[in-house]
Amino acid sequence: MMNIHGLQKMTLLDFPEHIACTVFLGGCDFRCPYCHNFELVDGSAAPLMDDEKFFGFLEKRHGLLDGVAITGGEPLMRTDIADFIRKIRAMGFKVKLDTNGYHPERLQELYREGLLDYVAMDIKNSLPKYGLTVGIDSLDTERILKSISIIMSSDIPYEFRTTVVHELHSDEDFTAIGKMIKGASRYYLQQFTERDTVPNKNLTTPSDEDMVRFLEIVKNYVPGAELRGL
Repeated sequence: MMNIHGLQKMTLLDFPEHIACTVFLGGCDFRCPYCHNFELVDGSAAPLMDDEKFFGFLEKRHGLLDGVAITGGEPLMRTDIADFIRKIRAMGFKVKLDTNGYHPERLQELYREGLLDYVAMDIKNSLPKYGLTVGIDSLDTERILKSISIIMSSDIPYEFRTTVVHELHSDEDFTAIGKMIKGASRYYLQQFTERDTVPNKNLTTPSDEDMVRFLEIVKNYVPGAELRGL
């Protein structure tokens, strides 16, 4: 049984070119100090419904929705994620997956079976600062690189994105990120916004000027990179 910890019943933003609902799954193997959904990470958010109730909701949305965006937390932590997606697709809905990129083997399985219609992967920072940025000291960054390779070598639409935090990101980091995803079809930079729910209350929003400068740096490697929400 798959517990659903949150449900946005309709969105025009989360799944590009689709009218979708967004499903939030609990649990994450990262502890990002700027996370806006930390109640999903640390388990403090009680489940909203089980998958049976969710599929009942979907059954009533034929003709209104054409896709389901699956986010978290980290969906690929779930060993039953493939079964969950198969059921969604069997009902005629397309699937977008959000991931932190730390489970390349499971990601590869979903690609191999043709279960994904769109993938969004967070690029947290340059590799030397990855552990600091995700709150995990002993991090295997090779997993991140493998997921990037899997995503970029596929013909399925995708995007990479980075939430930019004033205290965590620098010009040098974005030069390194640009090289890491050179030639990517879509890359978005989005500003961290200060909220009461984030674990580290000392982190601050980067200036608009910084965001524009970071964008110009990454455009040297990903010409179509854009700012999101600015």
